[in-house]
Amino acid sequence: MQRTVLSSKGQVIIPKALRVARRWPPGTQLEVLDTPEGVLLRPAAPAPKASLSAGLAAIRRRVAYEGPAVSLAEMDAAVRQEAARRGTPAAAAAKPAR
Repeated sequence: MQRTVLSSKGQVIIPKALRVARRWPPGTQLEVLDTPEGVLLRPAAPAPKASLSAGLAAIRRRVAYEGPAVSLAEMDAAVRQEAARRGTPAAAAAKPAR
């Protein structure tokens, strides 16, 4: 049996021999389970990777912008207008719309 110490930050060092035996390199994510016998650590199952199209669709759902399409020139103009309203020095030095 090996011993370790709980730090003031709640950290525990897993002895190197155990990390090597379990093949747990730095950065390994572990699940922490409370059991009747004590605390159990086990590698967390990797999150399933989503396809690029599924990821982009999820982002679009979160943003959920339903307004009209806006050109880069219109966006640049709106940024310059807001900068001028706030009196930002960058408003005068802003590049003209593309």
